Amino acid sequence: MQEKIVKMFDEIAPSYDIVNRIVSFGNDKIWREKAIKEVLKFSNPNPKVLDVACGSGDMIEVWRKYTNDITGLDPSIGMLEIAKKRFKDVDFYQGLAQDLPFENQTFECISISFGIRNVVEIDKAIDEFARVLKKNGILLILEFTKPEKKSTLRNCIDFYSNKILPKIGGIISGNKEAYEYLPNSIQNFYTLTELCKKLNTKFEVLEAKTFKLSPTSMIIAKKI
Repeated sequence: MQEKIVKMFDEIAPSYDIVNRIVSFGNDKIWREKAIKEVLKFSNPNPKVLDVACGSGDMIEVWRKYTNDITGLDPSIGMLEIAKKRFKDVDFYQGLAQDLPFENQTFECISISFGIRNVVEIDKAIDEFARVLKKNGILLILEFTKPEKKSTLRNCIDFYSNKILPKIGGIISGNKEAYEYLPNSIQNFYTLTELCKKLNTKFEVLEAKTFKLSPTSMIIAKKI
């Protein structure tokens, strides 16, 4: 299953960023900026950062405003090729969140944005995050989560995600199946509360919220 997901991202890599901008109305950049500013309230200045599931580098673009010590990791060669062209001074690695190729206690911050939903072995990934983070290191998760309860607003968001997004993504990328997978993966994922509970054995959750008018949730947690 993990290999199939990685192959899908290889296929949609060239159009991934533009589809994200269109389907999120540009809000994904706002969410990333807000999340990193929150992280910096809990971390050292100019932290040593690992961006997991870095994709084409959208999160790295924001991190570079605040630190010059960033490493990117992604399982998709297609995504990494784009990221390397954008950021020639950043070290990139191909690898999985559940098997990080780094020494213990290497980083002060780890971010994973819109990527943990695509990790098949989430518990292993959480263990790996804790392993490579230094003492009191900070983990930032940005992700589309399942709603705690249905509402009219969330029904509208889900209709857009399930019906409109696959059509737009399919037209631009030529891969409708990939953009049918993405909203389906949200419905099969955790709620914000459930995802926080997954962290409890390794992390203390400092902040957790869902952004207004969005299925996007943010978790900031400190390594125990």
